[in-house]
Amino acid sequence: MPNVWDGIGAGWSEGKVKSMKKCPFCAEEIQDEAIKCRFCGEFLDRAGKSKTRWCFSTSVVVVALLCLGPLALPLVWFNPRYKIIIKLIVTVIVIVVSIGCYYLTMDTYHRLTEQIRALGIK
Repeated sequence: MPNVWDGIGAGWSEGKVKSMKKCPFCAEEIQDEAIKCRFCGEFLDRAGKSKTRWCFSTSVVVVALLCLGPLALPLVWFNPRYKIIIKLIVTVIVIVVSIGCYYLTMDTYHRLTEQIRALGIK
C-alpha cells in the first residue's frame, strides 16, 4: 500500500524552496509562479501590466485607418507597442491605397461627366 505522505515535502528535502509573493488584490502569500490567487480568485496577469490608452488598441487603430485613411496615421506612429518597421509598412500601405482610391475616384468622375455630355444633359 503506497504511503500518502511520500510526496509531501519532496521539494524541501532537495533544497528547493518555493519563493512566495503577496497577492496585489488581497495581500495573501502566494507562489511566484501563480497565475490566479487561490484566496481571492483574481488573475494576477492584470496586476503588473501598465494600462495602455484606449486609442492605442489594435481594433481602434484598424477602424480609424479604414474610416479616416491617412488622417489616422498618427495613431500608428504614436503607438508604443508597434515597432518602427510595422509603422513604416502600415504607412506605405495606407498611402498607396489612398493614392489608388484618388485615381479611381477621378476616373469615375471623368467617365460620369463624359456620359452626361453624351446624353446632352449639360
